[in-house]
Amino acid sequence: MNKIAIVTDSNSGITQLEAEKIGIFVIPMPFYIDGKFYLEGVNLTQEAFYEKLTQEAEISTSCPSPGDVIDLWEKLLETYEQVIYIPMSSSLSSSCQTAIMMAQDYEGKVFVVDNQRISVSLKQSVLEAAKMAKEGMDASAICETLEKEKLEASIYITLESLKYLKKGGRITPAAAAVGTVLNIKPVLQIQGEKLDAYAKARGKKQAHKMMVKALQDDLENRFLNEAEAGKLSFYSAYTGDPGEAEEYIKELEEVFGVSFTLEPLPLSISCHIGPGAVGIGVVKNLV
Repeated sequence: MNKIAIVTDSNSGITQLEAEKIGIFVIPMPFYIDGKFYLEGVNLTQEAFYEKLTQEAEISTSCPSPGDVIDLWEKLLETYEQVIYIPMSSSLSSSCQTAIMMAQDYEGKVFVVDNQRISVSLKQSVLEAAKMAKEGMDASAICETLEKEKLEASIYITLESLKYLKKGGRITPAAAAVGTVLNIKPVLQIQGEKLDAYAKARGKKQAHKMMVKALQDDLENRFLNEAEAGKLSFYSAYTGDPGEAEEYIKELEEVFGVSFTLEPLPLSISCHIGPGAVGIGVVKNLV
């Protein structure tokens, strides 16, 4: 019997195909689009999602069914001794707390990590958990390591439009109107927990510079020791067309002198911020 199965959800950005190659398992996030049920990466592609989004479809996110989560755990425990489940941040969804409660019935067999992460930072946690498992670390120690280091990540995102923040009720229509007229581009941050406002910029170019400065400050202060030791991974992320992010990466790699990995943001973030968003981030390496 295999020892440890690593499970996450599609908020990690790990596709079903990637998961199969890596040897892990991904629970697809559910969406309702104009009342029809979809599963991210199963019958809902990135391209189809953005087509629906730009066509003003009614889109809402949901949590994985507890029954589906338990069914996967039960199936995996037929061939694995233990399961480590690393879902999206509990600050962004109730699915993590639900899983923690369900795991109480599987003491010593199912471990749920409240990792406080999403997107590229969650993906790195999952990949590192898989490495730790292959190196022989037990499930309890892997979970302890991930939760101890859960806040050691920093992400900044700027948006193309305020339209989707207004639609989701995150800013008022008046603020959106003024911001549009003044070409205000908000810069949001994910400091290991939830999506928060960081700053406002006049135009995309200034927003890009602001994110570079924010990341530089992180490297000179918060992640100074890791930066000097080369124990960091760098990412750029995007919603919709990757073209702008690909150009931005060239600038980033010249400024920071390191390679950036480009990843699409998960759809659960995209539906709230819309297409055309670009992000940068850094995550501390654990292994």
